[in-house]
Amino acid sequence: MTTKFFDRLSNDLTQLLEDPIDYNVSIEVGKAPNNQIFKVHSYILQSRCPYFKKKFNEIPFNDNHVKALKMSDISVKLFNIIIKYIYGGIISLEKLENSIIFDLLIASNELELDELLEHLQTHLVNNNASWLRLNFTRVYLTSHQVKNFNKIQDFCYDIITKHPNTIFESENFLSLPEDVLISIIKQDDLQLEEIKIWEYVIQWGKAKNSTLPTNLAEWTSDNFLTLKETLKKCLMHIRYFDVSGEDVVEKIFPYSQLLDYQLFLDINSKIMAPNKPISSFVSPPRKISTKTLPARNIPFHLSSQIITVEHALEISSWIDKKEIPYTDSNPYEFELIVKGSRDGFDVKTIYEICDKVSNTLIILKVEGTGEILGGYNPLEWDKNNNEWKKTQDSFTFSLKTANLKISIFSRVKNFKYAIGYYLNESWSSFGHALILRDNLKTSKNSYCRCKWYEKPIRSAEFLSSIHKPPSSDKSTFNVEEYEIFKVSKKNIY
Repeated sequence: MTTKFFDRLSNDLTQLLEDPIDYNVSIEVGKAPNNQIFKVHSYILQSRCPYFKKKFNEIPFNDNHVKALKMSDISVKLFNIIIKYIYGGIISLEKLENSIIFDLLIASNELELDELLEHLQTHLVNNNASWLRLNFTRVYLTSHQVKNFNKIQDFCYDIITKHPNTIFESENFLSLPEDVLISIIKQDDLQLEEIKIWEYVIQWGKAKNSTLPTNLAEWTSDNFLTLKETLKKCLMHIRYFDVSGEDVVEKIFPYSQLLDYQLFLDINSKIMAPNKPISSFVSPPRKISTKTLPARNIPFHLSSQIITVEHALEISSWIDKKEIPYTDSNPYEFELIVKGSRDGFDVKTIYEICDKVSNTLIILKVEGTGEILGGYNPLEWDKNNNEWKKTQDSFTFSLKTANLKISIFSRVKNFKYAIGYYLNESWSSFGHALILRDNLKTSKNSYCRCKWYEKPIRSAEFLSSIHKPPSSDKSTFNVEEYEIFKVSKKNIY
C-alpha cells in the first residue's frame, strides 16, 4: 500500500516560497510603482512550468549567482496566485472576481500551465457562464486568438450559432477582425436568416470604409470596388440561393456590383427558372433548427446611442437586486422619454417632461472622458415641491467602457436623502453622489461626490470635496448626450 503525503509536501514547498532559502532567481513583476520582486528557485519553476524552463536556459547567472527576469505584462496579484500554484499546487477561486479569473486564464496560457488552463476554463464554463455571456465579445475575441481555449471556444460557438444577435447586435460588432467575422458566417448551424447575414456583412464592410457615401444612389463604381475588395473573403460564405426572390431584389440587387458576373446571372436564373442548372457552386442550406430556442429577447427596441443591450441587462439586475446579472431575457422595457439632443439639455426640461413619472433611469455620456454615468430613481419626479425624497431602491453607477473593465454600482445608504428635487435652483440629484445642475451640455456645473450612497462612481481625482463647486473645478463636467428611460416590467401573457 502506498501512502501519499501531498498536503504536507504542498505546505512545505509553499513555506519555501515565503522564506526563499537558497533562491537563485529574481523575478521583477509588474510596472512601477506597483511592481514587486519575487525570489524563487529555478529547479521548482523549471520542473513545473515549461515557459520558465525555456526562459531560464536563455538567461545567464549574474555575479551574485542569480538569474534576473522581468515580467512587466503581468500584475503582481495574478503572479502571486500563479507562483503559489506552481509551488504548492493549490489555487482558490472563490473570492476572486470573474474578470481576474479570466485574466488568470490568459496568463496561464502564456506560461504554458496546461493543468491550470483546463481547470480555469472548466470553472468559468460550469460556474460562471452568466459572466461569460455578459462579457461575451471580449471572451469570444480572446478565445478566437488563443488556440488552447478549447472549452471557452466551444461555449462561445454554441451561443453564437443559437443566439447570433449576441455578437451581431453588440457594440463591438463593427470592429470585429475579418477572420473572426468569417469564422462566424461560415458556420453551417448559424441560426440566422441568410439575408440578415448579408445585411450584417454589408454593414461591417461599410464601417471599414468611412468615406463611402451614406446614400447608395450617390455611389460610384469605385465605391463598389472599394467595398468589394473589403468583403472579398466574406462574400463567398453567403448562401445566396437560400435567399427569397423578394429579398434578392430588394437587398442584394442594389449591391450587384459586389458580385461576380456569373454568380449574378445564376442568382437571377434561380429566381426565374428554379429548376434550370447553374454553374455557380451552391452551398448546402444552413441547418436551421425547427425547435424553438429559449429566447434571449435582445431588445431591438432599446433606443439608445449610449448604452448597449449588455448594459441594460446589468442595470435590470441591479433594479431586481440580483447578485448575478441577467444574461438572457431582460424582464424590463426601457422606453426613451427624454434625450438631450432631441429635447434640450436644461435640467428644467427634464422636470417638465418627467413630472409625475416614476421608475426612471438617467444615462449620461461625460464629455472628454467617455464615462457613462447614471442613476435609477423609483420615485415620481416632482416639479412642484423642492425637497429631499426618501427611498431604499435608488442607485447610481458608472458603466463599463473601454476604459473601465467592471461597472461601478452604488446603492443609496442614507434613505432620507436618496433623491433631491430642486427645480427652483435648477438641479436634481441622487443624494450627494450624482448632482445634475443647470444646462448639462454647456454650464459645466454637474458633479459627483461620495455622500449618502455606498461608494463613489468616479475616481478620486474627479470627485468634489464641496457642495456646488465652481465650473472651473476639475470635478465638474458637461455631457455629450443624456437619455432618460421609463423602466417598466414586461407584460407576460
